[in-house]
Amino acid sequence: MHDAKTFRALIRPTPEAKRRAKELRAQLSEPERMLVWAIRSDQRTGLRFRVQEPIGPYIADFYCHRARLVIEIDGKHHQNEQHEHDTHRDDWMQRVGIVTTRIPAQEVFSNLQGVYNTMLAQATRRIASLENKSP
Repeated sequence: MHDAKTFRALIRPTPEAKRRAKELRAQLSEPERMLVWAIRSDQRTGLRFRVQEPIGPYIADFYCHRARLVIEIDGKHHQNEQHEHDTHRDDWMQRVGIVTTRIPAQEVFSNLQGVYNTMLAQATRRIASLENKSP
């Protein structure tokens, strides 16, 4: 586990990632828009998920900084040509102390509330785990 200063330095976004994230925020996929709506409709949790967040050289679909948790919504393109890139990104995230969860886009369409509840539960568990590791 990295100390806070080291962690911030590791996840500082590259200029290219910042530029690309801005573009992606303007072009959200339908499942991403659905999740943004669910997140913004429920302000009672106190958890903040950033959308298309640049992290180092990568961009996360959803990122909860407090939980160090990335949620990726995977469409059909992630099954083939994106797979190698996704593997490298997930490995990098893990090395810097961020957990990645991948959710099929179809699951968002068929079970939006369940996906959202899973995101909240994972973030809550992860926060508790991080707090237990703190000195």
